[in-house]
Amino acid sequence: MAKSFPREKYANLKYGRLVSSIAISVVLLTVFVTWDSWMLLSRPNNSIIPIYFYGAADVSSDLDAFVSQEGDDHVAKVDHDDEHESEVEVSAEEVIDQSADNSGCDLYNGEWYYDSEGPLYTNNTCPILSQTQNCQGNGRPDKEYENWRWRPFNCELPKFNATKFLELMSGKTITFVGDSVARNQMESLLCILWQVEVPQNKGNRRMQRWHFRSKSVTVLRFWSAWLVHHTTEPFSYVPDGITKLHLDVPDETFMELAPKSDVLVFSNGHWFPKQSVYLLNNKIVGTQGYTLPVKHHQSLKITDTEAYKISTETALAAMATHSNYSGLTIVTSFSPDHYEKGAWNTGGSCTGKVRPLLPGQVVEYEYTNIMHDKQETGFYQATKRLTNRSKLKLMDITEAFKYRHDGHPGPYRNPDPNKITKRGRNGLPPPQDCLHWCMPGPVDTWNEIMLEIIRQEFEGNKKSAL
Repeated sequence: MAKSFPREKYANLKYGRLVSSIAISVVLLTVFVTWDSWMLLSRPNNSIIPIYFYGAADVSSDLDAFVSQEGDDHVAKVDHDDEHESEVEVSAEEVIDQSADNSGCDLYNGEWYYDSEGPLYTNNTCPILSQTQNCQGNGRPDKEYENWRWRPFNCELPKFNATKFLELMSGKTITFVGDSVARNQMESLLCILWQVEVPQNKGNRRMQRWHFRSKSVTVLRFWSAWLVHHTTEPFSYVPDGITKLHLDVPDETFMELAPKSDVLVFSNGHWFPKQSVYLLNNKIVGTQGYTLPVKHHQSLKITDTEAYKISTETALAAMATHSNYSGLTIVTSFSPDHYEKGAWNTGGSCTGKVRPLLPGQVVEYEYTNIMHDKQETGFYQATKRLTNRSKLKLMDITEAFKYRHDGHPGPYRNPDPNKITKRGRNGLPPPQDCLHWCMPGPVDTWNEIMLEIIRQEFEGNKKSAL
């Protein structure tokens, strides 16, 4: 028969354990309160308290901008990893360092969130807005696409501060070089700046030129769809009228502008699917949309995507080695389009898209990914050839903007009140633009990121005060 445990001993043991537990709890609580008090008293006024102790609300008031509608549908995340979803202890020193130095921030890993404050301008307060991007003026019935803003996961991206931009660029010139997407970004910048100062138009047929007198800031735009020298004159057995691209020769016109610019912004890529012939060292090495005689096919090794890589490296290397250029060159990465079930000329459509895609909804377009990768390769090859005092920065917006299928004009490309905006009885969509961006709209974010890049370059690692 098993021996029973004496109740008196059990009671004494239980009582002893209870006393020990209370004593340990008191000691731990004393240590915790003492440490907390020391942290508060030793910290300067208005400093940031560790997020794991007091909560994220003390670190970023930006979280208050969340709008909850239909569950989590109003937050569209772009996930490169899942680290932001885990609770990681961060020391007070690390939090302070992150807030004081935004230069190490990954501006391109984040999420789209709804901002009820709306855009910084409207289609009615920007007189230079191109009609094709004036979606509200062209009758688009929804406006939610104007209110979505980009938020990086591990740092803050302030709204564009026009006054701050003019101060940073005081006495300087910013030049946009590229195709119509570059124009889209330049007009977005002008629309924002217009809200604080009306610029002088000093442009001509050769280029657009706007001057802000208060800080002597000049905004230029120069058309260069390929960034390299091109001609339609006859070459060898290729007749007149066919575009010939000399992939190893930079566009001589923007090379003339380089010494006069403090910031150059490149944005292109969407003209490479057009008919053209590619040359290297004055030899034909490839074609796009044009068929050469069969006997010359063996020399054709350069595709349109490879041509994009070579031209990108050529143009950027020209800036990186230009003896009279010491400015900041920002390369806007390949802007994704959102044509579904066809291309722009084969019935592709983005009709009816009214809010950003959610995680898992993005349809990857192989061509977009290849063009982005080729451009990125050309960029990094150019950085290896840097010999002057200039800087090269890649503004990598491609991944984040895959989620913004709602931000294009679609069928709202003109103010015609009788235009067709819906699919016909045969199911075919009306002609539409799923490449450029409505204004106001997602493209304004490009300039927010651009301003942060400029601020980091001109102010160093100071805390953002935009």
